[in-house]
Amino acid sequence: MAKVKTTFTDESVVDFVEALDNEQKKKDSYALIALMEKASGEPARMFGPTIIGFGKYHYKYASGHEGVAPLLGFSPRKAAISLYVYAGCDGQDVELANLGKFKMAKACIYIKKLSDIQVPVLEKIMQEGIAFISERYERLPAE
Repeated sequence: MAKVKTTFTDESVVDFVEALDNEQKKKDSYALIALMEKASGEPARMFGPTIIGFGKYHYKYASGHEGVAPLLGFSPRKAAISLYVYAGCDGQDVELANLGKFKMAKACIYIKKLSDIQVPVLEKIMQEGIAFISERYERLPAE
């Protein structure tokens, strides 16, 4: 079985955000930190070198693959901000239709900037995603 490569680290979230070379991404990152800390009730922590994660849970798939992942997270990448928010709950099509300007992939939502989306809709999607994960997987305590 392959070893999980991405794990939580003790690197500084503030240092990571401050090292970004785009002022809008810095501003959006601090706003997302506040939103995701509020939604998860957990502090921001680096997950690998480029993802800011909030809370954590243990998952195990039918294939046997398992690991620890953040409940919520984001990564302010050059092309877009990747939002790691579970958005596969029943009935979320309506929320996603009202979210604003974004692209969707299997594991995340891509936005150019926070002002492109409706933050209250994102907050609802985050709460639904946390509830879904909490019902199905073991949430782990903060370290």
